[in-house]
Amino acid sequence: MDLEKNKTLPVTDPSSKPEKLQNDSVMTRKGAYAAISYMASAVLLVMFNKAALSSYNFPHANVITLFQSLCSCSFLYAMRRWKIISFRTAESNRINNNPASFVPFKTLFHTLPLALSYLLYMLVTMESVRGINVPMYTTLRRTTVAFTMIVEYLLTGKRHSLLVIGSVGIIMLGAFIAGARDLSFDAYSYGIVFIANICTAIYLASISRIGKSSGLNSYGLMWCNGIICTPILLVSTSIRGDLKAMMNFPFLLFPGFQVVMLLSCIMAFLINYFVFLNTTLNSALTQTICGNMKDLFTIGLGWILFGGLPFDVLNVIGQTLGFFGSCLYAYCKLKGK
Repeated sequence: MDLEKNKTLPVTDPSSKPEKLQNDSVMTRKGAYAAISYMASAVLLVMFNKAALSSYNFPHANVITLFQSLCSCSFLYAMRRWKIISFRTAESNRINNNPASFVPFKTLFHTLPLALSYLLYMLVTMESVRGINVPMYTTLRRTTVAFTMIVEYLLTGKRHSLLVIGSVGIIMLGAFIAGARDLSFDAYSYGIVFIANICTAIYLASISRIGKSSGLNSYGLMWCNGIICTPILLVSTSIRGDLKAMMNFPFLLFPGFQVVMLLSCIMAFLINYFVFLNTTLNSALTQTICGNMKDLFTIGLGWILFGGLPFDVLNVIGQTLGFFGSCLYAYCKLKGK
């Protein structure tokens, strides 16, 4: 019995340290590892999604989301069946291989708002990366911090210090300065990005609120998201004809495209886990700030691989301000300010 317990991967326990989770003014070492892991996987996911949607001109973003959800459920089921992971904070080692028994229906219903916000977040975010270059995409996505701070306050009543609010203000200022030369580039694409920011804020705040009250760890929350969202995505893509149209995609059997899709699914699984882990260990706002800090690497890779904005002094100043604001926030968390 004890040996089987030791074989499981470390998972988030939302109830193990309630005081620290509610008062997350100081980032723990485990929280720092979660933040760094999220940033690494997020950079790679944006690159692979951009390659599929732009480099190969794959027109069905919803199909990619469906494949990512299917892969996530498959990975979770296999690891759960092989006793590598558990879905709940206090779970018996006697595992029933019936997926319907993994999470009680009452708990599944409790996570329904989280799953629906996740579905909306995934669909809008996937579409937002299509019509805009990577540097400007990451620049506009930085404005998510303001939406997250507002939604987090409305849902959980969480307040932040003046220094934290100031660091968020610096990030926002940097984002607007960096995008000042390009705000008329594509009104539709920019509008979709801002909608994605709102969806992201709602999703992260929902994790912070529901994740700590459901009794599920990060894997359990991912499982609930998958089994609720996957059928909806399957029906939606079937009705819209996306699955049928995908069969006529000219690069469908091209090895390069298949590799990109596989890596996109793997990165989506990893990033979802690290989002849950980071948000639960730290906070929704910390998760958003981590998204801003990884932007520096995303922008560099995006410029190299896909092209982007020409060199511009305002863009450089804006990017520098945004990165400085993110570093200031990280300093506040490490020092407990």
